[in-house]
Amino acid sequence: MSALSAQSARIVIDSDRLNQELTTLATFSDSAPPAVTRIVFSDSDLRARDYVKSLCLDAGLEVREDSVGNTFARWSGDRPGEAAVGTGSHIDAIPNAGRFDGTVGVLGGLEAIRALKRSEFLPARPIELVIFTSEEPTRFGIGCLGSRLLSGSRDASVDKKLKDKGGQTLRDARTMAGFSGDLGQVLLPRGYYERFVELHIEQGPLLEQEQLDIGVVTAIAAPASLGISVEGQGGHAGGVLMPDRRDALCAAAEIVLAVEWAVKSTGSFDTVGTTGVCDVFPSAVNSIPSRVRLEVDLRDIDEQRRETVLRLIRQRCQEVALRRSVDVQIEVVNADAPGECAREVVEAIEGACRRNQFQFRKIVSRAYHDSLFMSRIAPTGMIFIPCRDGISHRPEEYASPDAISNGTRVLAHVLAELASR
Repeated sequence: MSALSAQSARIVIDSDRLNQELTTLATFSDSAPPAVTRIVFSDSDLRARDYVKSLCLDAGLEVREDSVGNTFARWSGDRPGEAAVGTGSHIDAIPNAGRFDGTVGVLGGLEAIRALKRSEFLPARPIELVIFTSEEPTRFGIGCLGSRLLSGSRDASVDKKLKDKGGQTLRDARTMAGFSGDLGQVLLPRGYYERFVELHIEQGPLLEQEQLDIGVVTAIAAPASLGISVEGQGGHAGGVLMPDRRDALCAAAEIVLAVEWAVKSTGSFDTVGTTGVCDVFPSAVNSIPSRVRLEVDLRDIDEQRRETVLRLIRQRCQEVALRRSVDVQIEVVNADAPGECAREVVEAIEGACRRNQFQFRKIVSRAYHDSLFMSRIAPTGMIFIPCRDGISHRPEEYASPDAISNGTRVLAHVLAELASR
């Protein structure tokens, strides 16, 4: 048995403590339990941050924050000046969400580090836990804000450009929350991380259906977000005859179905599309809708295939506009490239599963995560654990203590291996 294997054999996860910490973290919420609502920079978010930071300090980690609120908890290791091995996730939560999305990767990451410390493992290079700011797009309309800035996928101009529904800019919101300074300083230096690995619930049903312990992520799908505006002509519901109508909502309904058709036309399970927003004006039962705003989310692990879907949607929108005498405008709000997980990190996760005799499979992440943007600056991988019925972003979201412990144990083994190189 190698020295590293012997060390790994002594790694023990404190499952009771970890699950109690997850339960406590869920109490920092603007919704009544079991729901969790924790919007970035809200009071509940700031109190949750303080709680997690206190746990990190109790674990003997060095804690720092950047100007957008990304939080770093570092175990310096034997060679503190070298590039770190990173892990982490997020603790913000959309309205009426569950208590495991993101938080398993944060508190599981912390417990993995504590378990390594208890085993008397000393990493050759630093291990760093990251709590990313605003993985959810709830407040500012863009997901993974903190990791985008860390990786250079967005620059400091977002400080004044991004606004919440109340008109408050990112700059004002973060300053009021206690995070001041130049956003340009958030960008990490080149080579800051040697490797990065994130633990997360699957948010899908495959692992549970196949009775597997771990999903080894090989690719991360990326979204293209569209805003589609349909302008027709309003009028009295009784006074305008059907042949004369330019009903914006009827046109929009065709577009919604066109999105579904375009996505299904690829024949790939990895292509998905959702029209999640439909704002109708004037929204009165006796008034013909004159204006509709749709918001569409397209995702795929194949960027070219996703672009083909977008082209088909554009074509159908033009056809609907012509046939129904309405004006249709499409705005591409955001379009990110998908991410590939690094072979060496994937192999490290597979090796950890084998050493622990966990059943696993390779899997694609159809949800996107902070790891998508970390993969732009470091070789990255993800560890999935099963969640009940694949449910996520709802109060019923659930991962069992055993599943969380298994994932945390795999993470600890992977961190030990990567930090020993």
